Amino acid sequence: MSTDFSIRPVGIPAPAQIVTTSNSAANEAVQTELPVSQTVAAGDTSAPVRTDLRNNENISRQVVFDPAAASFVFQVVNDKTDAVVNQFPDEAMLRRRAYFHAEDLKSQPSRPLNTDLSA
Repeated sequence: MSTDFSIRPVGIPAPAQIVTTSNSAANEAVQTELPVSQTVAAGDTSAPVRTDLRNNENISRQVVFDPAAASFVFQVVNDKTDAVVNQFPDEAMLRRRAYFHAEDLKSQPSRPLNTDLSA
C-alpha cells in the first residue's frame, strides 16, 4: 500500500470558454452551461434609483403633533387632493404609541392641582 497521498491531475484540463458581457454583475455571476442570453443575473446597481419628490409640484411636506401618541408626525401631502402620500411614523406606530401613552398616564398617580400661589 502506498503512503503517497498527493493529488495528481489526470489528463489535460479542458479550456473554459469565457464570455464577456457589458453588465458587471453578469461577469461576476456563476458560470452556467446556458448561453448568456438565457441566463439570469443580478441587476445593474451602477445607476441608483431616485426616490426624491422634487419633480412633483403638487407635493408639500408638513409636521403635525399627534397629542394621543405624544409625538410629531412628518407627512408628505398631495396639495390637490389633500391626501397623505407618505408619513413617518406610520398609522400602526402611532396607534401603538397612543396606547402606551394612555397606559403610562393611567399608571401615574393623580395628584391634586396645587392652586396655592403664596409659595
